[in-house]
Amino acid sequence: MDIRCGNGFDVHAFEPGDHVVLCGLRIPHDKALKGHSDADVGMHAVTDAIYGALADGDIGQHFPPSDPQWKGAASHIFLEHAVARARRRGFEITNMDCTLICERPKIGPHAQAMRAEMARIMELPLDRVSVKATTSERLGFTGREEGIAALATVTLVAS
Repeated sequence: MDIRCGNGFDVHAFEPGDHVVLCGLRIPHDKALKGHSDADVGMHAVTDAIYGALADGDIGQHFPPSDPQWKGAASHIFLEHAVARARRRGFEITNMDCTLICERPKIGPHAQAMRAEMARIMELPLDRVSVKATTSERLGFTGREEGIAALATVTLVAS
């Protein structure tokens, strides 16, 4: 059997705004995330985890931030691309786990909806998709509420 595991990590700083986009959901917040696209750190980490499992580069290689066509792009475009590449290469995603690292906004009230949105985009059963959160105990840039980080792991199995 060909079983592959990939991980992804992403960080975005806060800037003035009234919401963040996390795992495909628009969450009201007193700040926004700064990025070339919609700055969805969760979706970016998952996308990179898929590319990593495929040994297929990273999100910046497939969607260069220097390319103006991706300015403000919805991150589901990137995730759908990674999922399609995995399937074209004969792999099924068997599970995905994403951890959002931030003090605020609070993730708990939105986690189930985030799971559902990620499962929908990735065309996976809900019981194969995990979205959870942790704080950094007020330490570092996430603890000072300067931004959000995300860590993701995916497992691919050759079909």
